[in-house]
Amino acid sequence: MVILGSTGSIGVNTLEIARRFGIEVEALVAGNNYEAINRQIKEFKPKYVVVKDKEIAKKVDFSGVLYGEDAILEVIEKSKSNLVVNALVGDVGLKPTLKAQDVNKKIALANKESLVNAGKFIDTSKITPIDSEHFGLWYLLNGKNNFKRLYITASGGALRDWEIEKIATASVKDVLNHPNWSMGVKITIDSATMVNKLFELLEAKWLFNTTEIDAFIETKSIIHALVEWIDGSTTAHISKTDMKLPIAFAILDEVEEEILSPVNLLEVGSLEFRKIDEKRYPVWEIKDILMQKSDLGVVVNSVNEYAIDKFLNGEISFLDISKMIIKSIKEFESIKISDVDEIFEIKKEVRKWCESNTI
Repeated sequence: MVILGSTGSIGVNTLEIARRFGIEVEALVAGNNYEAINRQIKEFKPKYVVVKDKEIAKKVDFSGVLYGEDAILEVIEKSKSNLVVNALVGDVGLKPTLKAQDVNKKIALANKESLVNAGKFIDTSKITPIDSEHFGLWYLLNGKNNFKRLYITASGGALRDWEIEKIATASVKDVLNHPNWSMGVKITIDSATMVNKLFELLEAKWLFNTTEIDAFIETKSIIHALVEWIDGSTTAHISKTDMKLPIAFAILDEVEEEILSPVNLLEVGSLEFRKIDEKRYPVWEIKDILMQKSDLGVVVNSVNEYAIDKFLNGEISFLDISKMIIKSIKEFESIKISDVDEIFEIKKEVRKWCESNTI
């Protein structure tokens, strides 16, 4: 298989599954972590290696190492493997997903931006999701479509228990202090604003061809998804928060042994569910318009990345991230995207808007 983002947490978990089941790794794609990629090269002996840039490539112990975004696309096309695991973070993951689709490869997808930006141009029949929430829905549905409504859950992020009046004063350190786990900087901030759950709803729209989907907070993060069926019953996907389970299903034809130890519900004791409150998570007010006008995903994604950089640099407050996104929706509400190339043009236009607007 081809692993994009091999040194990140999903990439590392993918390699653990490859190690356990003796799966050949044909290509490794990573960013700046040359020490980690060198260890991976030594163990898995790939045919192709791609890193972020020329300077990093000089530090990689591999003959013929490639670098840059075009090299990723080249390797996807050249590889004989039928599976591409796309665990890249950010917009850099979009073109590889489109390339994998063009050359008729199966895609194990963890890159949110692919579907958020370009869901209408992606054949989701080629995709197996490896986000916990979408995997949970996929697992529960098992090909059925006689559901009434789909639900995914949210942790609530670092500020879920703060007094609402104090949220405006939250520092970067506060926002990165997630109550349930340690993740990357961007996803932790997205968890606190609830932008990540907006993106996951939009992804689910494309993956399962429905707008009948919603989210709520489950504070212990052991229920990842629920399906409400037309007969009035509801089923839930319960598992420990460990990416190895969805990864195993995405890359193996069948899973016939224990990947994770089961959740002990007696030890869990009780569960708590909360509504996603727009007073605590202001960006949630755009949920319905985003589901109906999915082209706005490009706008939200672009503004969110810009605003997060500003927040990390101390130039705007935490709540300004949501304010900027809401303001952009009003500005770009009428956009319509007719082809993939327009996505990149709109992103440039949104970036210019961000730079010329203040909160």
